Amino acid sequence: MCISYSGRCLLSNYLSGRDANKGACAHPCRWKYHLVEETRPGEYMPIEENERGTYIYNSKDLCMIDHIPDLVEAGVVSLKIEGRMKTPFYVGTVIKAYRQAIDDYFEDPAKYEQKREYYLDEVSKASHRDYTTAFYYGRPDGNQQVYTNNSYIRPYDFIGVVQEASDAEGYAWIEQRNKFSVGEEIEVMPAKGPSFSITVTEIYNEADESVESAPHPQEKLRVKFSQPVQPFDMMRKFLSDTK
Repeated sequence: MCISYSGRCLLSNYLSGRDANKGACAHPCRWKYHLVEETRPGEYMPIEENERGTYIYNSKDLCMIDHIPDLVEAGVVSLKIEGRMKTPFYVGTVIKAYRQAIDDYFEDPAKYEQKREYYLDEVSKASHRDYTTAFYYGRPDGNQQVYTNNSYIRPYDFIGVVQEASDAEGYAWIEQRNKFSVGEEIEVMPAKGPSFSITVTEIYNEADESVESAPHPQEKLRVKFSQPVQPFDMMRKFLSDTK
C-alpha cells in the first residue's frame, strides 16, 4: 500500500537517507509530527490534534484476508507480504493464514466462507495495528489512519521454534525466543495443518537439567510435547496485555 498509493515509504529516503525499498526503512511514517504555521514572523504556532500531537502519517495495517474472493475475481494471481523488518513469527503466521485461505477458497468457496473468522483470527495473532482495506474499495476517508499512538496490538509472544522432530516419548529440541515456564499453556503452529495447544510439563536444558522456566534468548531446550512436532514448527503464548 505505501509504495503503490500513499508514498509513505518515500519519507524514509527523504528524511533519513534510508531506502525503504531496499530493506532499510527508518519507519518515519510512525513518527510523531506537528504542523506549524510559519507565516507570522517570530511566532511559533503548532497545529495539533490534541495536547499529545498527532501521528499524521501513521497508517493502519492493510489486511485483505477477509476479501479473498474479490481478489481472485479481480484477476490477482500473486500476493506480496510486507516482511521488511518483521520477525519470522510474523511472516510465518501471516503467510500460513493466507495460504490456507486461498487454498480453501479454490477447493470450495463455501469452505472459505465458513472459516473467514478463523483466518482473520490467525493473522491477528501476529503483532499488528488495527486493520484496513485502504484503497481497495474506494478513496480513503481518514479512518485508515491511527492518530493517537504508534503502538502495536500484540496478543501473542513468539516463544520458540522446533529444531528437531519429537522422539517416541514426545521430547523435542527447541530454540527459545521469549520466556515461557512449566505449567503455562502454549500453542504450537505447524507449517501445515491446524495449531494445537499444550500445557508445558517438562523443560530440560542442554546439561539435561530440569528447569522451571526458559528465560534466556536462543537457549537450546528439550521440551515434552503431547502431540508430534516437526522442525520449524513455531511456539507462541497468549499475552494478557495485548498492547
